[in-house]
Amino acid sequence: MGLKIDHETCVLCLLCIEECPYDALSDAGDGISVGTACTLCGACVDVCPVDAISIPAEGLQRAGAGGSHRGVWVYGEHHRGRLHPVVFELIGKGAKLAEALDCPLEVFAAGHELERMPGQLAGLPVSAVYLAEHPGLAEHADDAHSAVLARLIADRRPEIVLAGATSQGRSLIPRVAVLCRTGLTADCTGLEIDAETGNLLQTRPAFGGNVMATIVTASRRPQIATVRPKVMTPLKRKGETTPQVHRWCPPAELTASRVEVLGRQQAAEGSVNIAEADVLVAGGSGVGGPQGFELLRKLASALGGEVAASRAAVDAGWIPYERQVGQTGKTVHPDLYVAVGISGAVQHRAGMQSSGTIVAVNSDPAAPIFEIADYGIVGDYREVLPPLIERLGQLKAEEEREGE
Repeated sequence: MGLKIDHETCVLCLLCIEECPYDALSDAGDGISVGTACTLCGACVDVCPVDAISIPAEGLQRAGAGGSHRGVWVYGEHHRGRLHPVVFELIGKGAKLAEALDCPLEVFAAGHELERMPGQLAGLPVSAVYLAEHPGLAEHADDAHSAVLARLIADRRPEIVLAGATSQGRSLIPRVAVLCRTGLTADCTGLEIDAETGNLLQTRPAFGGNVMATIVTASRRPQIATVRPKVMTPLKRKGETTPQVHRWCPPAELTASRVEVLGRQQAAEGSVNIAEADVLVAGGSGVGGPQGFELLRKLASALGGEVAASRAAVDAGWIPYERQVGQTGKTVHPDLYVAVGISGAVQHRAGMQSSGTIVAVNSDPAAPIFEIADYGIVGDYREVLPPLIERLGQLKAEEEREGE
């Protein structure tokens, strides 16, 4: 069952034709005609001033199950052709979604001179990569890139589009969703397929992180979600097979941008991206002040890691914001996360609970952080950490002697 138009009610204002993103509607002279390109996206229903257009229940069910849309796409965020680490995390989750839907997993990207990109996907379950290449896309500009990516999505019709909730993803993907006239669930921490409907179940923190909401885009396609970095796990590569490459040179009118990049500023010397650290020692309000972080720095140095913090410590001015972990900070996935003086509020846990091993040190035995910790130490960190740092130093000295 397809789109239904009540020709007696229709006033032939032609707004539906103008709004259709797939050029599926046309003026047949005696009424509006619906072509095979219709995906039941509902754009015409929303714009009709006399409610002459509707989607029957059968059509809504077909749209919810994918309809003419098929495939899981991952946005290939990159910097001059080098893929962002979050892309490989999304491929890991996207492969499971594609398997559940029995459809291909593909990557799409826009830029210039992207010859190296397919090789970076070797050994991963990506069947194809769609590259929109044009000199006008060499520098990232949201207006041009969103127009190009939306056109590519409209032409190829994937059912699901995933992107990283990075600074670029958070700026670009909402524009793409608007151009595609579909929904977007931002900052997801979980993605699954509903076995009955085939809809994407998109889970994300809501109401200040106090609840986890599951959101469904039931009648629009594609279903678009951005996912926090370090939440999903990348797949191990198998073999050296590279995906099939489809290149497209978009027209100049799509690549035109109102933004001019005048230059780039390097990150300040000494700055660190805690999201890339394998070991993190994080402090909260329980460390008592900035002096408490000196002890944490010694432990982090002994472990070969970096120092992080909860929002309470950052708000107090004890440590810079760039080291904040949590819903309003960064999501991290280190091999080892040591939480010192951190109570473990849900907002903080949302940013670190997927860490490999979690060690909690807290004087409050009822602190929520112990609920997710692999190892817990109840006690004053000022008494717990010094002997631990000393022992780590001894082990390091022993290793160095053995290596001589």
